[in-house]
Amino acid sequence: MRHPEDPDRYVEDVLSCVEQVPPGRVTTYGAIAEAVGRYGPRRVGNVMAGHGAAVAWWRVVRADGSLPPSHDDEARQAYLAEGTALRASGRVDLPTAFFMPRSPARG
Repeated sequence: MRHPEDPDRYVEDVLSCVEQVPPGRVTTYGAIAEAVGRYGPRRVGNVMAGHGAAVAWWRVVRADGSLPPSHDDEARQAYLAEGTALRASGRVDLPTAFFMPRSPARG
């Protein structure tokens, strides 16, 4: 078993949380940080920026339901395709679409 502070394990834990989010639903950077149980939303964002391309990255949003502006167009297409609840502003409707990931299994 790896030490809990192993950076590779942290990346795996974050990506495992993202993989739990079903189509049409989203979670937040903060919710993932809470599920993983260490560090905060910014660290989750760093993991997503460096390693998130292999998962449904658009399903992780800021606490206000938005993504960084550079991701808006591609994410919006994914939201429409998946039927994700959106507000008139284009942000995700968090009360409707929020999903809380479970803590990753430890092995």
